[in-house]
Formats: sequence, structure tokens, C-alpha cells
Amino acid sequence: MNVTGPRGRLLASRRAMLGLAGMAAGSSLLPGRPARAGTPRGPITQKDALVAFGHTGPITDGGWSMVHNRGVQAVRQAFPGIRTVYVESVPYSADATRIFRQFVAEGANMVFATSEYGDFIKDVSDRAPDVAFMECDGNSLTPNLGWYYVSHWYASYILGIAAALLSKTGRIGFLGAFPIPSVYASANATLLGARSVNPAITLQGITINAWFDPQAATQAATALVDNGCDFLCGIMDEPAYLRVAVARGVWAAMWNTGMLQFGPESYVSSVVLDFNAFYVAQVRALLEGTWQPSAAFLTLGHGVDRDAWGPGVPEAIARQADDMRARMLAGYNPFRGPIYDNHGRLRVPAGVTLDDSQIYHCDWAVAGVSGLG
Repeated sequence: MNVTGPRGRLLASRRAMLGLAGMAAGSSLLPGRPARAGTPRGPITQKDALVAFGHTGPITDGGWSMVHNRGVQAVRQAFPGIRTVYVESVPYSADATRIFRQFVAEGANMVFATSEYGDFIKDVSDRAPDVAFMECDGNSLTPNLGWYYVSHWYASYILGIAAALLSKTGRIGFLGAFPIPSVYASANATLLGARSVNPAITLQGITINAWFDPQAATQAATALVDNGCDFLCGIMDEPAYLRVAVARGVWAAMWNTGMLQFGPESYVSSVVLDFNAFYVAQVRALLEGTWQPSAAFLTLGHGVDRDAWGPGVPEAIARQADDMRARMLAGYNPFRGPIYDNHGRLRVPAGVTLDDSQIYHCDWAVAGVSGLG
């Protein structure tokens, strides 16, 4: 199956930020916090199982969809008798509903949407109660629909520490697709990490209305460097702004996967994602008849982490950033108040720590971030 279409995210903001209650960093919901019990599903043999994936972009994008497709390959390797199908570049329109319905019509026992499709997938799952559905970056928990995401803000915080130590201008440039919670979470975490080292450092963001647009990313990165940013980071599915960093002699940290090969002289590290173990665990539960819908965060060291440090990063800087990583892996959560937004409003009082769910639903920028709202 092959369906093409533009990549984008649903632009509606997530639900308002949840109540302020602390939870330790790195708390993992794998294999997931179950929703109310769904329709009992018995064990399925591999030869009778069909697992379908709907990808938001092409699997050759070098980023998000490529990483998810690695998960498809991991499922095939773990369960060689299973059947899998996938559709690339599923559009954010009624066509998505038709694609998910087609998966069901073809006999899929489990359907993964590798990005947020909201009502486009929920309408289908509501009408197919015997099929297991999981939506990446979603919000719905029903008897047969769950969601999963990566708590990438911890890795971004670590890279922010490195940014503050490497930057000479005290200005970080950030590229995002849209002003949505996942972008806010990444930018906020990067700056909070940087300000733990240099309280005066700032972050200027630019959104380009696409996750994969090398030309627009190049133009935005060039504008950021022209404005004095000497460290670039963001959430893009390709390495365009790393190439700008090389051409302009500044630093860059990437997203989705390691991209050292595209600019080793400017490469700092990357937020790297790995859905392989999660997909294998979900499919195993399906085959064993134990699957239940869940809300799952893949946490630092378990689905998301930083890449190896680039060759130009001084050892002392890498060590200082990794000291925080070690603390996080031991349970420390740096997202604690007081935290103000970029309009001066106190958002997180002193003594309060944000948990993953609260960060995940954040739709505001912290003090020192500009250009994102």
C-alpha cells in the first residue's frame, strides 16, 4: 500500500495544562497504564496476525517516520510469521479515516498511527472494538485505543546544558514546525537546561509549518544565525540546519536520530528515538492475548536519549551535561518551580515539580523563549 500526502500535525492545542502535582522524572509507563478493560482478546498465532502502521511521512525522511519504520522491522524480526502492512504520508484529512478503515477491512488485528490523528483514528477505533489501536502523540484512552509518546524533554534539557557551555553569544536558535505542545516542550526544556548554567541565555524560535522542508529550514536557520544565534537546535526530520551550522561555523543539535555524518565539525549531539522495544512489546501482548489500551511514555534510556557527543565537543562540557543525565536516570526531575512564562506569569510555583503528562500538555513558552508565541 502506498498513499502520499503532505506531512503536518493537527494544529489544535492539547487540553489545558493539568493540575500541578509532582512526579519523579523518568517514571515509565511501559508497557503502559491501562485504560478501562476492553473487549477480551484471545491469543493469536503469528500466521493469523496482521499489524498495520500509518506513517505521517515517507519512511525515507531520515527522521520521524524512518525511526518508526525501524520499529516495523523490529516487529518482523521478532515475529517472522507475522504479517505487517504500512502506508506512508497519511494525510491529516478524511483520507486518514479511509486508510485506517482499510486496515480494518483487510483484517488488521492491531493498528498503529505513528503520529496524532485525533478523531480520524478514534472514529475508526470506535467502530472496530475487536481491533487494538495505538496512536503516537495522541490523547484518547478508550477500551481499544491507547496512546504513546517519548519524554524527549529530558534529552533536550541535557543538550541545553551543552548549548549554554558552547555558546559565545548567549543566543540559541530553535526550528520547529508548528507552535504545538511537543515543540514548546522541546524548546522550553532546552532553554531551562541552558539557564541552569547561564541564567541570561535566550532562545529564539522560528516555526516553518512543516516537519520536512529543507529549503524552509535552511532559510530559517540562516535567519537565526544572522540574528546572532551560534547554537541551532529544533525538531526537524532532516539535517538542513546542520548544514547551515557547518557553513556558518556554529553549533547544532539535532532530533529523531543521529546525524553526525551530515556535519561532524558542527554536530553536538541529537535527541535520538527508538520505538523498537515498545512495538515488539505491544505486538507480543497482542499475540499472547494480554493487550490492553494504555498511556505510555518512553523515557530517558528507554526509547529516547541523547546521541553520542560530536567530535568537537570538549570532554569537560560533555561530562558536565552527562552529570545531569546520570541524575535524571537516578530519578531526578529538573522541571521544578518557580517557572515563569515569556509574558512574566508564574506558571509553576516554587516547590512544585512538573510530571511528564504536564510537560506533554504544555502550550506556553518559558521566560527567555521568543518566536513561538
